[in-house]
Amino acid sequence: MRPMIVTSTDGASPAGGPQTDLPEWDLGDLYASPDDPDLARDLAASESDSKAFETDYKGKLEAIATGEEAGAGLASAIRRFEALQETLGKVMSFAGLLHAGDTSDPVRSKFYGDMQEKLTAISAHLLFFPLELNRIDEATMEAALADADLNHYRPWIEDVRRERPYQLEDRVELLFHEISVTGRGAWNRLFDETMTALRFDVDGKSLAIEPTLNLLQEPDVDQRKAAADALAATFGDNLRLFTHITNTLAKDKEISDRWRGFDDVAGSRHLANRVEPEVVAALVAAVREAYPKLSHRYYALKARWYGRDALDHWDRNAPLPDQPKRDVDFAEARTTVLDAYQRFSPDMAAIAERFFDDGWIDAPVRPGKAPGAFAHPTVPSVHPYVLLNYQGKVRDVMTLAHELGHGVHQVLAAPQGALMAPTPLTLAETASVFGEMLTFRALLDQADDAVERRAMLAAKVEDMLNTVVRQIAFYLFERKIHTERRDGELTSDRIGEIWMEVQAESLGPAIRLGPGYETFWSYIPHFIHAPFYVYAYAFGDCLVNSLYAVYEDAEPGFQEKYFDLLKAGGTKHHKELLAPFGLDAGEPSFWQRGLSVIERLIDDLEALEAT
Repeated sequence: MRPMIVTSTDGASPAGGPQTDLPEWDLGDLYASPDDPDLARDLAASESDSKAFETDYKGKLEAIATGEEAGAGLASAIRRFEALQETLGKVMSFAGLLHAGDTSDPVRSKFYGDMQEKLTAISAHLLFFPLELNRIDEATMEAALADADLNHYRPWIEDVRRERPYQLEDRVELLFHEISVTGRGAWNRLFDETMTALRFDVDGKSLAIEPTLNLLQEPDVDQRKAAADALAATFGDNLRLFTHITNTLAKDKEISDRWRGFDDVAGSRHLANRVEPEVVAALVAAVREAYPKLSHRYYALKARWYGRDALDHWDRNAPLPDQPKRDVDFAEARTTVLDAYQRFSPDMAAIAERFFDDGWIDAPVRPGKAPGAFAHPTVPSVHPYVLLNYQGKVRDVMTLAHELGHGVHQVLAAPQGALMAPTPLTLAETASVFGEMLTFRALLDQADDAVERRAMLAAKVEDMLNTVVRQIAFYLFERKIHTERRDGELTSDRIGEIWMEVQAESLGPAIRLGPGYETFWSYIPHFIHAPFYVYAYAFGDCLVNSLYAVYEDAEPGFQEKYFDLLKAGGTKHHKELLAPFGLDAGEPSFWQRGLSVIERLIDDLEALEAT
């Protein structure tokens, strides 16, 4: 079952004023409703089929692997396992998307919780399968892989076998699996439902988190400050709960890491991402070294535009002082993104257009709706769905471009099947960030004057800083939290201190972090749902910057090679995928090349200031 993760880069999707006539998704391609007879049949069939699978294969894989038809026998078992994963993933995708549409609805919440419990119980019968595959010795498995049908699954088998050093005895694995519903899963759900239920008092108006965060991008400084104060007040009132959730989940992870033998707090994430720790370390070091010439330099420039030495934290994402206010209706956003995609590849635009035409997008802001934005792949036999909270800012257009990039990627990878379509997080951001870049360049080309061009460049630089600098700061924050948690619980004050330290280092002296900002760690969903996910944003942004430079150099056959990268899904390592473009993330120069794109955009802004 593939995860549904909020992919907005700053914890919430940027947005603006009220919008009407926005599309809402139709989940009927999954199931018509929680009472759909097809859903009941799929659950019943999955339960009986998983038990039959366990009876047929548990304790027998080694014998099959050493038999005369080893390859064919193992391939047949994997196909049955994959079919079960497909059905279970379909059910959980429906439950998760339905819940995301209104997390405050107790009926939906109960259905979501019930499905989690049922699917955990069903999948417990399948847990033995990858564990037993990993007990087959290398020579025997390699001999079996001579069979073409089994060799089709080689990438998945190799990924499973990378887990061998960290897997536990079967009954311990089963225990970890079953208590996930009352452990991590329960705390994740508590966080989500609490966050969507919070209300923030802004000048006498009671607002949910999305519109409150949106006010931080309003031209009126008083509105921005009022929103920041409201956020700090409500986060502060709930800080005890968020601190408890953070401590509990960090301890939960520490227990799992200790039992499995992960020495580094982020080791399990690196393994899941199929990325070498030294590659991540090189990325982090490169970004951290670049703070002064990227974020520090840009925010000092922005402060000068405001006539100040430093900006308050509620001004960080404010529009430029002379920036004309412009709302973008959804029809214009659709045209803008599809036209940008069309110029790159008609095939890419055709896939993206289906999201609009076939009811795969949910765009309005609604009470109880999950904040932020995401593209959820569901399962290969259906299609992805995109959730937005669209309110009409130009940055909302970029969010749409980002999520449609994910969607196109997921559609293209789907033929790899339920086991091999999922892409490691470090590569999952490739198409989304590339889609943003295509859309940005198209908008920049249409800019009529220096004021509009400066606004466009500044917005892009800020998005890239949020994607690269801010996410690496988030990663460093998580590392400190999880490292200190090994020695005992952290107080709210201590978490706030760590947050302020990493934010001050990354944002620089031109951003003044005032009272209340020490609570802003509490709303970032990535810390809860997917520890250490955040560096994947910086990885993806730098990767795409390098890719886009190859594209701009008119590399022959770029579009075809790019589509091959997306179609590969999870079947290839980042080194294999980047090789056709002459790129290697293992080279230190790779990260410098990506970061230099941001630096050049700031150069352009300084040049505009001088004219």
